[in-house]
Amino acid sequence: MAAARARMAKAALLAVLAGVLALGFVGYLRPSFMVDLTNMVLGWCG
Repeated sequence: MAAARARMAKAALLAVLAGVLALGFVGYLRPSFMVDLTNMVLGWCG
């Protein structure tokens, strides 16, 4: 049970890391996309 939970945590961490790297790469290629995304997140947060 603990091994399965550790494996799931590792998979989730790798998925989050891959998402962050993908967003960073897109932000590097198209900075205007990151500006739009940031404005959308700030508007959604309040």
